[in-house]
Amino acid sequence: MPGQIRVFIASSLDGFIAGTDGDLSWLPPFQPGQDYGYAEHMAETAAILMGRASYDAVQGFDGPWPYGDTPVYVATNRPLGELPADALREVDGEQVPSVKAVSGEPVDLIAAVQAEIGDGGIYVDGGALIRSVLDAGLVDELVVTLIPVILGAGLPLFAGAARRHELELVHAEAYDDGLVQVRYEVKF
Repeated sequence: MPGQIRVFIASSLDGFIAGTDGDLSWLPPFQPGQDYGYAEHMAETAAILMGRASYDAVQGFDGPWPYGDTPVYVATNRPLGELPADALREVDGEQVPSVKAVSGEPVDLIAAVQAEIGDGGIYVDGGALIRSVLDAGLVDELVVTLIPVILGAGLPLFAGAARRHELELVHAEAYDDGLVQVRYEVKF
């Protein structure tokens, strides 16, 4: 839904979004014709708010900037450094960087993004940031794709949340390749 604050992320069966040292080699390779609903998710996304570690990880990916001209706001207190050359969007007929640093508490981060994009949907990405925005009561929907692997250690998705969060299952789908995707609404 437009205007919602949503999470769309992959997790190992034991709840990690990256292995130790940020290792992502356990994620399955891209399968042409199968995006697990990501294109639809991005069509409802006006901006992405991501944590600094996620931004740094994406910077290390091969290939073009994966978010096209969708504005990306990076929650950080450090300078971003050199921005991806192809991370541009058009504003008033000019090409401007589509990546910007923001800082503050979760409510301030969301407010900063909304001040620039209006009423569009926000995609929140990155473990610590997801937990803090969830704990602040700002997440409307969680879409988690479970990858059939147990890592044993790594960067947790929800471990470390400050409180309990009640969820309502909206949809679950098992894919032929063993992935299972669950969609929850956060109950307030």
